[in-house]
Amino acid sequence: MELLSITLQSPAGQPGGGWGMLLMIGMLFVIMYFFMIRPQQKKQKEIQKMRESLKVGDRIITSGGVHGKIKEIEDTVMLIEIAEGVRVKVDKASVFAATNETQASK
Repeated sequence: MELLSITLQSPAGQPGGGWGMLLMIGMLFVIMYFFMIRPQQKKQKEIQKMRESLKVGDRIITSGGVHGKIKEIEDTVMLIEIAEGVRVKVDKASVFAATNETQASK
């Protein structure tokens, strides 16, 4: 990093020496956007689509690791059955993944 900053510095007395540093900072933000921010946004959109497509009877996993089957769906919460006769109300935002029947039966 030090070598890069030395090469971008202009010799003393030449105008426009700050442009190299601004260019480097701009490039850093562009790289951060494409490698960190954009993939995270895509992942959040996929999770949101999955949450919207859930229906009664689907098996889910919450962010706390609780496995269950959806019994009721309301605006912001779901009622899931985690064992025979044991039902828990969870926030829709806490649903992390949906599992299919073959995975749940293993």
